[in-house]
Amino acid sequence: MNNKLSKATFAGGCFWCMVEPFDRRPGIDNIVSGYTGGHTENPTYEEVCSNTTGHLEAVQITYDPEVFPYDQLLELFWQQIDPTDSKGQFNDRGESYKPAIFYHDQEQKRLAEQSKQALENSGKFKEPIVVEIREAATFYPAEEEHQDYYKKNSFHYKLYKKGSGREGFIKEHWSSEKDQSTLRQTLSDIQYKVTQEDATEPPFQNEYWDHEEEGIYVDIVSGEPLFSSKDKYDAGCGWPSFTKPIAPLEEELDTSHGMRRVEVRSQHADSHLGHVFDDGPKEDGGMRYCINSAALKFINKDRLEEEGYGKYKPLFDR
Repeated sequence: MNNKLSKATFAGGCFWCMVEPFDRRPGIDNIVSGYTGGHTENPTYEEVCSNTTGHLEAVQITYDPEVFPYDQLLELFWQQIDPTDSKGQFNDRGESYKPAIFYHDQEQKRLAEQSKQALENSGKFKEPIVVEIREAATFYPAEEEHQDYYKKNSFHYKLYKKGSGREGFIKEHWSSEKDQSTLRQTLSDIQYKVTQEDATEPPFQNEYWDHEEEGIYVDIVSGEPLFSSKDKYDAGCGWPSFTKPIAPLEEELDTSHGMRRVEVRSQHADSHLGHVFDDGPKEDGGMRYCINSAALKFINKDRLEEEGYGKYKPLFDR
């Protein structure tokens, strides 16, 4: 194993929903769903769900702290949970679904306590922040069917995340506030129509459909990273196409124009980006993210540090 790699362990309710937010981020080597913090050895899913083992559902993340530092992991963790709920998370109730941060050394403990206090002081939540900060204990990997659940059972996962209340909570508390009058002034006409009114720009007549520079594509509204040129390919459709995103996106069923499609939106700004289809390159997972250029801003790989996206440089150093 790379000697630079470290481990971070977070409990945030159902572990199905705690893998996707961290997956595909630069510097993330591996994510395992499992159980920790209890008093029994090698617990099963059924035993943990019975709330008799003391274990919490958790994810253990192996990461490169030089690429994705622990404080950024903590920031991402807080944005996936209800930090005021000590009885479970969303519709999942009981001890096994309690949120917690398990620190692996004193520096992680210090940073976790600091981030918790900062969230408390921010006034973002009216109720106290009740997430426990505990010393890491033995971590037991969950059964294989629970690993990478969001990939193996994507349709059920999306329904579950929405039905549990997690998706709505995250949107309400962590999505960026949008001032429509400001957006009308700062965005071009087509950028506004695409991102705010779900329009589609003409094929082969947009900025990035045949763009070949190396770098990342970010949300034109919020600047949140979306795609890498490493995953861009020519699908022949006339719009920028990617095999995968570099950060979690929101996907929603779109039945407009008499069709059934899966719409793709940015997570924080809730910008309409385009659609995702399952006719992409099989060797790269089979997905095609068909995206409007007007929803994107390109950051060249040589300007990533200067523009505040330095943690994505390793994507182009391989």
